[in-house]
Amino acid sequence: MSDPAATATATATDDASHIEKLYEFGERLSESKDKSQNVKDYQGIMDAAKTSIKAKQLAAQLIPRFFKFFPELSSQAVETQIDLIEQEELGVRVQAIRGLPLFCKDTPEYLSKIVDILVQLLAAEEIVERDAVLKALMSLLRQDVKASLSALFKHIGTVEEPSTDELIREKVLSFVRDKVFPLKGELLRPQEEMEHHITDLIKKEDVTGAEFRMFMDFLKKLSIFGDKAPSERMKELVGIIEGQADLDSAFDVTHVSDTDHIDRLISCLYMALPFFLRGASSSRFLNYLNKHIIPVFDKFPEERKLDLLKALAEISPFTLPQDSRQILPSVVQLLKKYMPRRKSGEEMNFTYVECLLYAFHHLAHKAPNATNSLCGYKIVTGQPSDHLGEDFSEFYTDLTERLSSVEDLTRATMKKLTQGMAEHNKAMAAAKSDEAKDIIKTQKQNTTTGLRTCNNILAMTKPLHSKTPLFIGDKSINLSWKEVAKPSVPSTTVSAG
Repeated sequence: MSDPAATATATATDDASHIEKLYEFGERLSESKDKSQNVKDYQGIMDAAKTSIKAKQLAAQLIPRFFKFFPELSSQAVETQIDLIEQEELGVRVQAIRGLPLFCKDTPEYLSKIVDILVQLLAAEEIVERDAVLKALMSLLRQDVKASLSALFKHIGTVEEPSTDELIREKVLSFVRDKVFPLKGELLRPQEEMEHHITDLIKKEDVTGAEFRMFMDFLKKLSIFGDKAPSERMKELVGIIEGQADLDSAFDVTHVSDTDHIDRLISCLYMALPFFLRGASSSRFLNYLNKHIIPVFDKFPEERKLDLLKALAEISPFTLPQDSRQILPSVVQLLKKYMPRRKSGEEMNFTYVECLLYAFHHLAHKAPNATNSLCGYKIVTGQPSDHLGEDFSEFYTDLTERLSSVEDLTRATMKKLTQGMAEHNKAMAAAKSDEAKDIIKTQKQNTTTGLRTCNNILAMTKPLHSKTPLFIGDKSINLSWKEVAKPSVPSTTVSAG
């Protein structure tokens, strides 16, 4: 029967022997002028990495330190370090992780492999181990930001075909968001070159809506897309958004109930709006709406219809004349659909009508004579497209009848809303609990929005009765769901023609 004390003493003696040998190997290598001659010493370090815990910890420091001098042993050295990373003892793992960036300091060809190893360790459970991984990755980013970012982004992959398991993908995205993005000023050097590089990496990613918003929020903060950036840069950003919106593929009407594509389109439209304001073209979005979305508009769920019409209204001020001319017939058709004829008994969706009237005014402002053959107007521009010699009076009669019907319905609704507001005020005065007050407050806000919608409708129908209307192409109409801008013109009046 073995003596435990004797066994422990023997183990301690072996440990001491291994450590002593490691120090000898390390000293000889440090002092050697031509370290490549000390192959046996380096091999001895790797052999010692298979012995005691303390020897493994010391070997984990020495293997990366002298790695560059022994290219013929490089594969074995990296494999030995990986073995140390997979050890049960936390101290050994942490020491091995800390040594990883040294492999790349003078041998950059190993950087991508080392990033791959560290990425797999981002899911480590031990805090001290995870901290070592994060520090190692940051060290690599500071060594070679371009190669490190390229290696990191490979692990984001695509939503449909992730290049790694979903947990690792999320960890990489979190690392990029929490560690890389906040240090963009420090890491992205030289600034312009690296900002272009990370933009190119982001362009290639196929990500979820939330992830895409995160990337776009980051890109907007880069100096190459700043306030003084030329319109070409805004076009580049819109191009990235167009890619996410999947404007190259036709909209599948058979899957219209699957709202992912349409949600993505609407989200991307809103994301692109600020860049339209700064000179980027809205043409592709507008053409996609005209070609693929408006023709199947009836098949959408109600809430998607409203979202789409709001998006159409908000994009309309940023259209080019040729795009406006193309989509105007579709908008006029929708207007006729949602503006009921007199005494038809149809109900009217006021927000739909507000959206469509707003879009119509802004589009017609860009291509006024296109409305001659659509609405029976008589706008002279001297172009053949005026169609002045043709009779479109029936369209004019139909439109003005619908406008009058809309105005009657709108005034009647305003009367009800105004009475409702008075009732809300009385109820608020009588309300006892905070809960009751919150409910009434929401009702008042809805009524206020309803009144703004009605005011907008009357302001936009009034000029359309004329045979030669002036289309509203400025910011005098503030859409009811938008925050009220500081008035630069008097408030819209209720009276209309």
